[in-house]
Amino acid sequence: MNARILLVEDEKLIGTMVRINLEAEGWDVTWVRDGDAAREHVTGGGYDVMLLDLELPGRGGLELVADSRQAGIETPVLILTAHGGVDLKVRSLGLGADDFLAKPFDVAELVARVGALLRRTHG
Repeated sequence: MNARILLVEDEKLIGTMVRINLEAEGWDVTWVRDGDAAREHVTGGGYDVMLLDLELPGRGGLELVADSRQAGIETPVLILTAHGGVDLKVRSLGLGADDFLAKPFDVAELVARVGALLRRTHG
């Protein structure tokens, strides 16, 4: 499956590592580094999964999730963040995120979670 993934991550090292590993799975990755650019891509549609950091320049990740869901955009969202507290997880999921992965994370787990989201949405 040639899935389209939107990666929203401002940290260059993490973004590069994630993009390389997802592309190794055969997935098409678009990488943006700020919340405003992400909003343009999300509203343009066509993505199968969005990987979203919460602390971004411009529009924040939680705001992006809330705005997307209010606009009726159902693209599955996997939150990637260095802040892994239960309150933040609950808030993210409550706003419409589908999954949550705290940094630092294992790349194999990230790939498995993205694969699970893709299977859920594309059977």
